[in-house]
Amino acid sequence: MVREDWREAIKTIVDESRIRLQEPMSRHTTFRIGGMAEIFLMPTIKEAVDVITLCRAKKIPYTIIGNGSNLLVGDKGIPGVVIEFGANASSIEVKENMIHAEAGALLSKVAHKALEASLGGMEFAAGIPGSIGGAVVMNAGAYGGEMKDILVSADLLTKDGEVVEVPVEEISLSYRHSRVMETGEVVLGVTLKLESGEKEKIEAVMQELRQKRQEKQPLEFPSAGSTFKRPEGYFAGKLIMDAGLRGYRVGDAQVSEKHCGFVINRGQATAAEVEELMRRVQEKVEQEFQVRLEPEVRRLGEFS
Repeated sequence: MVREDWREAIKTIVDESRIRLQEPMSRHTTFRIGGMAEIFLMPTIKEAVDVITLCRAKKIPYTIIGNGSNLLVGDKGIPGVVIEFGANASSIEVKENMIHAEAGALLSKVAHKALEASLGGMEFAAGIPGSIGGAVVMNAGAYGGEMKDILVSADLLTKDGEVVEVPVEEISLSYRHSRVMETGEVVLGVTLKLESGEKEKIEAVMQELRQKRQEKQPLEFPSAGSTFKRPEGYFAGKLIMDAGLRGYRVGDAQVSEKHCGFVINRGQATAAEVEELMRRVQEKVEQEFQVRLEPEVRRLGEFS
């Protein structure tokens, strides 16, 4: 199937106004880095299911992203189709102490809906800049909370093209991991269970965590959040700092001076510069402390 045919086939599913060709991925990642997506789509959930089914049937390469907050996209971009679960796939419904959200809903918006309904348990997530679907895929967490604490089930598109509701126990959530990372399933929506509480107290916790973030994290620069996973028994940021790498740079990619666990983009950083910086950080930390740092940031696309 030639690429022009791909586009024509996709146009029968997604309106042309929500299809972009040669779209810079730097516009769709919080790192503000990344080459071109060959075909970039902004579908509804139903449209996304139909597009994925088409791509699987026609052997068209496809990539799914949420808010792009944990991604390093290669400088050569992403071939095939990029499907963004964003504003068109972001409905949120609150029913008593349960929330159902489509995969593209932002964690911050879901947390705000919980606050409006005086529901506690999502305070940790209010400042995480990702989508709820992506948060389930990597079991996102912060400040002592993580998605597995509040998730009841996820609506998954299986490799066989079925949409099934899978209980949290079967999704195998662990530190920054879920079964979805291995299976090729797609998170379409989530159901959360929260606790009724006092609105003022919930808001106070959110405010306190927001303040902590602002004080400790380099929010003034583009980044993908924590660059490395926390090694057992250590903190990645402290190891990097103790290795003497605070402020270390490769081009415009830099270890943040404010929080060494973050690699930031000081302006025009490339994916190649970030990769090289990460490699040097891993090498130096391993040399100094015999600890191998594992990336938390997900690589997508083609790298130079």
